[in-house]
Amino acid sequence: MALREILLWPDARLSTSCAPVEEITDDIRTLVADMFETMYDAPGRGLAGPQVGAMLRLFVMDATWKEGEKSPLVAINPEITALSDETCEMDEGCLSIPGITATVTRPERITLSWTDLDGQRHACEMAGAEARIAQHEYDHLDGLVHFDRLDAKTRARLEEIYA
Repeated sequence: MALREILLWPDARLSTSCAPVEEITDDIRTLVADMFETMYDAPGRGLAGPQVGAMLRLFVMDATWKEGEKSPLVAINPEITALSDETCEMDEGCLSIPGITATVTRPERITLSWTDLDGQRHACEMAGAEARIAQHEYDHLDGLVHFDRLDAKTRARLEEIYA
């Protein structure tokens, strides 16, 4: 395992949609292990492929490790198949935009389906922090950062602070 460099916004790769993972190879397994090591070291709760320059539809996350017990999740070719009508606002940070948090409104619950490292397909409903992290990382796979979820005035103010 090795730490990977986390790309910083406005790197163009962070605004690019990712390609599906065609096959789960040893290179993918190494990438995932490196991503977990990088995420925990950062320390973050999620990390998407494009944030480390891997333009593939995969992310890793762990919604609980900062509270004590680890719950790592590898999502390969994830799909959000349902979004709740209920939304909530919450401050979000991003490892690719260090030092900047933004209040983002997202659905409170989602249903996420994904493939794991063994090639097995899974689906589950997520709520709260888990749903928020999955949505944030999923956005990265479509070339979006949390700035893209803000109104123009708020985004301009935060971009000015970040610059």
